[in-house]
Amino acid sequence: MSHIGSESNPLRVAIVGAGPAGFYTAEHLFKNRDLVIEIDMYDRLPTPFGLVRAGVAPDHQKIKSVTRVFTKTAENPRFRFFGNVEFGKHLKLADMQAHYHAIVFTTGAQTDRRLNIPGIDLKNSHAATEFVAWYNGHPDYRHLEFDLTQERVAVIGVGNVAVDVARILCRTPEELAQTDIADYALEALRHSRVKEVYMLGRRGPAQAAFTPPEVKELGELADADVYVPPEEAKLDPLSEASLADSADRGTMRKVEIVQSFAGRQPTGKSRRLVLRFLVSPVALIGDENGRVRAMRLVKNELYATEAGTLRPRPTDQYETLDVGLVFRSIGYRGVPLPDVPFNDQWGVILNEKGRVLDPETQQPIPGLYTAGWIKRGPSGVIGTNKPDALETVECLLADVKNGRLLTPANPDAGAILQLVQTRQPYYCTFADWQRLDEMEIRRGQEIGRPRLKFTSVEEMLKALGKM
Repeated sequence: MSHIGSESNPLRVAIVGAGPAGFYTAEHLFKNRDLVIEIDMYDRLPTPFGLVRAGVAPDHQKIKSVTRVFTKTAENPRFRFFGNVEFGKHLKLADMQAHYHAIVFTTGAQTDRRLNIPGIDLKNSHAATEFVAWYNGHPDYRHLEFDLTQERVAVIGVGNVAVDVARILCRTPEELAQTDIADYALEALRHSRVKEVYMLGRRGPAQAAFTPPEVKELGELADADVYVPPEEAKLDPLSEASLADSADRGTMRKVEIVQSFAGRQPTGKSRRLVLRFLVSPVALIGDENGRVRAMRLVKNELYATEAGTLRPRPTDQYETLDVGLVFRSIGYRGVPLPDVPFNDQWGVILNEKGRVLDPETQQPIPGLYTAGWIKRGPSGVIGTNKPDALETVECLLADVKNGRLLTPANPDAGAILQLVQTRQPYYCTFADWQRLDEMEIRRGQEIGRPRLKFTSVEEMLKALGKM
């Protein structure tokens, strides 16, 4: 047989997960001009684009335009999309190993990190990841309900996801109606009684994970005043010294914005968003019905570790914050995949530079790779996945040269198609997605919105005439 990557024996690659990391992996592979490469991308949902569709806030339409780049990759004649096909259910690892030279897992981080404090499982205490997926119309979360009759809400965390949650809670129905938020979420938020939202950071403004544009936007909300307690906006001596040493412009800008909110007087807007720093929740307090009624907070101070990082530690000062609804936004976490080695402590696939490792030998498993959040953990923005995917692709291409790939028994493109058709007759192609996309945009235009999403798999399949 001719060498792998020739016209008669193409390099066959499966990518499991159709988010940014998956598409950047495909893009980098197709840039290689020395090899003939065929890529099949799988996703358990009928729709591609992962968190760009189900995670990016609906009022951030510009960020979603990155899907145009992904669509260009998908239009390569050597690319196929298999949506509504779940790894581990419709296709096992052994199935893929029998049909591909390499498999790249790019499934992201699908759940939230747990916060272990008393009362965390009370009613009205939710993972922010669930709320985000709900208002974005993710089929797995459309059935959820959130008690928006509560007037006071706490968002634990000060990353960009926490900012998104707080901002969506503070937007007016008129603002939300200009977005592609799920129709049921728009209706629920239209009747929201939320008056006050608290964002809680355990460290200071200089250590907050949000980016300057995200926090700046909070000061521009149509009907919500933003406030930061002046004493919490002020940098402690350690943060001040650290910032002076690093001269990090991004952090400086972030601190400036936060400090511009300090002590702001109310302007008569109907909602209030309060950013708090150097506080940690130590317990949620419930009422007689098992619902959150308050949160116990401890005031923190920062100290320098041996590595020079600034960490929070509790003081002896406590306070109680009356809130009836809580969203926990302290980070995403990866979910293990069947038969794929997983580092449970870190919540990622066990790997080195994208090569999946055998847990016993710590050596690379031939033909198995990973990229994106499931590789490195939930850090960075969408674009961060591009260099991350490149590192993985470079390892994969080096392994092609060194003969360290899988030797599939049946690498023919038609064989895996036949298997998919047998195991999951309701699979969706990229052309199917483009039809759904057109329908969503058309449905949205009819009511003056950018799109009206299909939010259940059954709804999507019926629209495509597959059911």
